[in-house]
Amino acid sequence: DYQRSVRNRQISRALEAIQSGKGALSHTNQNDYKRFITRTHSTAEGEIADKTICGLNEEAIAKESMYDGFYAVCTSLADEAEAIIRINKRRWEIKECFRIMKSEFKAGPVYLSRDDRIRAHFMTCFLSFIMYRMLEKRLGQRFTCEDTIAQLKGMNFQYIKGSGYVPSYTRTDFTDALHEAFGFRTDYEIVTQKQMKAIMKKTKIKS
Repeated sequence: DYQRSVRNRQISRALEAIQSGKGALSHTNQNDYKRFITRTHSTAEGEIADKTICGLNEEAIAKESMYDGFYAVCTSLADEAEAIIRINKRRWEIKECFRIMKSEFKAGPVYLSRDDRIRAHFMTCFLSFIMYRMLEKRLGQRFTCEDTIAQLKGMNFQYIKGSGYVPSYTRTDFTDALHEAFGFRTDYEIVTQKQMKAIMKKTKIKS
């Protein structure tokens, strides 16, 4: 009912424009009432007209009315409707990915000009994003991206020569979850050099 009432008001405006001779304006968009106005430069007999002849686009009106009350999705997928609906419901995840890439991983704007540096920049951002998603999964999706990055940046240590590393961060639910998920702890009073080397060794990617 709402879509029909909006369209009827636009049709009324289109008729007024045709009757007043203002229907020949060519600029239009998908929500403009002028999309319901047809413009021809010939008469019904096929003769070339000196002036633009405007009329109501009944075909466009009928086509739009078919979708009243529906949310239409245009896709190149050949799947069943139910499968497309399931995929469409996850579009927010794609938008979230782009948002995180731009905000937390500073993917844009890009102040680079050389192609190789632009590619390297986006590759670094993309790999960082993949690592974050893996970490998010290991942590049971309990923490937001903003919180995860902020807490990781805050996990600082002070090195004491001959003793090891003293954690200078505050223990939180995030640090507990991180230690539990990866099987190590860095929130002791002192983390010896041997312990820290063992932790660093776990981060090495095995070929």
